[in-house]
Amino acid sequence: MENLLLKKENHIAIVTLNRPPANALSGAVLNDLSAALDEVEQDTDIKVVVLNGEGRFFAAGADIKEFTTVKSGAEFTELAKKGQQLFDRIEQFSKPVIAAIHGAALGGGLELAMACHIRLATEDVKLGLPELQLGLIPGFAGSQRLPRLVGTAKAAEMILTSEPITGKEALSLGLINCIHSEQALNEEALKLAEKIAQKSAVSIKFALELLTYAKDQNFEKGVAKEAELFGEAFESEDGQEGIYAFIEKRKPAFKNK
Repeated sequence: MENLLLKKENHIAIVTLNRPPANALSGAVLNDLSAALDEVEQDTDIKVVVLNGEGRFFAAGADIKEFTTVKSGAEFTELAKKGQQLFDRIEQFSKPVIAAIHGAALGGGLELAMACHIRLATEDVKLGLPELQLGLIPGFAGSQRLPRLVGTAKAAEMILTSEPITGKEALSLGLINCIHSEQALNEEALKLAEKIAQKSAVSIKFALELLTYAKDQNFEKGVAKEAELFGEAFESEDGQEGIYAFIEKRKPAFKNK
């Protein structure tokens, strides 16, 4: 796996995103993450997963340059579905996944973190869904998970303004479980994982299965609609303008069509 580091110790798998400089979630990163989950799932010695990021960021977002290789809205919709299915797999994984978030988790990075069962972060981390700045919308179930975690009104504010929030505010909203210094973050994530790893793998699996029933039927309808509109946003003039403006490091000139 070129884009991930996988380490196993004391019944814990540590999966580290390792795609400099920002751990952008390219198709290759998603494929490697899926492969890591396959390996961890089959390893009966592993009870808990810790997911973190190498370098300055947890994951600063999707790979926007990769968007320029997409040929149609239908293909963009399929890209959304691929990410949605992977993140849904994480949410329904039989072993708890703890996200240790530092630096920034933006766009797809926050969507990945929200799919994890437990989230730890630093106080000054930046968490947000800035897709509207590109003339796009969240595509990896962010529009469905964020309101479940922070409430519809705050989710609307975060998505419509593209403004990130800090770890301190995220803690008050219930988006993350706790905050730590950057120096202590990974150590505290491991301490938490070790507590969980002392439990029976059977009861851990059953407890996680029960938590999946907290989803209502509208979630599935919502992610399907999100993928459809993700493709339509890509095909819009503003979507194309936003993507290329980002790559060219300039402010987009939206025409509202």
